[in-house]
Amino acid sequence: MMKWLSKLFKGSSHKVSDGHYSGAFGDDNVIWHVPSNSMDGQLRNEDEELDHAIALSLSEELTKPDGSSLQEPEENDEELARALEASLKMGSQQNPPSQPPPYSYPRGYRICAGCNHEIGYGRFLSCMGTLWHPDCFCCVACGLPIREHEFSMSGNDPYHKSCYKELHHPKCDVCHQFIPTNRAGLIEYRAHPFWGQRYCPSHEHDETPRCCSCERMEPRDVQYISLDDGRKLCLECLDSSIMDTGECQPLYHEIRDYYEGMIMKLDQQIPMLLVERQALNEAMEGEKDGHHHMPETRGLCLSEEQTVSSILRRPKIGAGNRITGMRTGSQKLTRRCEVTAILILYGLPRLLTGSILAHELMHGWLRLNGFRNLSPAVEEGICQVLSHMWLESEVMAGSSSNVASTSTGASSSSSKKANRSQFEKKLGEFFMHQISADTSPAYGEGFRLGNAAVVQYGLRRTLDHIRLTGNFPL
Repeated sequence: MMKWLSKLFKGSSHKVSDGHYSGAFGDDNVIWHVPSNSMDGQLRNEDEELDHAIALSLSEELTKPDGSSLQEPEENDEELARALEASLKMGSQQNPPSQPPPYSYPRGYRICAGCNHEIGYGRFLSCMGTLWHPDCFCCVACGLPIREHEFSMSGNDPYHKSCYKELHHPKCDVCHQFIPTNRAGLIEYRAHPFWGQRYCPSHEHDETPRCCSCERMEPRDVQYISLDDGRKLCLECLDSSIMDTGECQPLYHEIRDYYEGMIMKLDQQIPMLLVERQALNEAMEGEKDGHHHMPETRGLCLSEEQTVSSILRRPKIGAGNRITGMRTGSQKLTRRCEVTAILILYGLPRLLTGSILAHELMHGWLRLNGFRNLSPAVEEGICQVLSHMWLESEVMAGSSSNVASTSTGASSSSSKKANRSQFEKKLGEFFMHQISADTSPAYGEGFRLGNAAVVQYGLRRTLDHIRLTGNFPL
């Protein structure tokens, strides 16, 4: 009987090979487990094997040492039956069917965090502080199981590394590639302070063109318009661009009316010409006085007699998105008053052209009204204030009704008009941002001092104070 009991307590001879699969991301490890032999099956079969062992041992006792059977089978059978009956009664008394034991999870019981079902005896995954079926640990983005050695986390959500990169790794708005990491392993990029355009640092040095109006970089899948002086113009800015002198005249008179509404009427008829960059630079060199916003001047209030080449007919867009067919003509400007003419750089959108006109007209108004020997900060500052005020009035009123016609033609689609006016409003806000964020001592600091004075004392009292003292009121 002892050899059967010994066999019984050795347990099942079935073996499961151990194995594991591990990976890590951050602080979490991924480990595949193969569970050891379960105690469940052993507990279920223990009672049956015990009964069987007792019966066999009793049977052996009835056999002679020489192997021959006893001659009283009926008596032996009765003894064996009584032994089995006693064994069964003992088992019934220990576990009566009318009083089942309270249910409890067996040792090693595991629940999957994905499906909330028992994991059972197969492989399982241990990560994020809990357990999973291999097919239940899935990427939040694509819904497929994560089987790689490493995965990414966002909050408490797991991702394939490729899915996480596609969703969360910033892409360059210029080349549309993932922005690379620097030597320290950090994502480093440049961003426009107003538009929020993000781009690789390398594009600041690889001659990627910018729009001369809105300053956004040219994306790889969009071709900007090339002006003949090397400037680039994006398609949105082109939509409201002013290309020749005749096209600019309505805007010029509109701004003169704005000045008149501010009780700052200009009595003299000051010529206004739209010119190329070269003509503007040459005229600037011929001026004895004046303050110019470098590195690029886009407007000029002339006080000397000069001969200037102006644009008479707007160019067309030809092959390679380059403008062609521009017609220019020379005009001799004579001095009839303190202001000879106002020159404006061509090819800029309506709101930018208007803000430059408002600035230069203020220079003219100051000269015609006897404001002399002002410091650059005071003169340029108050001119920037008038430019900012005009822009603000246009943005607030909605400038879509005053959009100048362009060579691209007016769209018959109401949706395109809505989109265009929405962008133009944003463009006006950008030009206002440029004025207020300027860091130069004359244009930037001068504007902030002048604007603070106008807000506190009003435009008229501020101008009167400048006339008397040459400075902004404090």
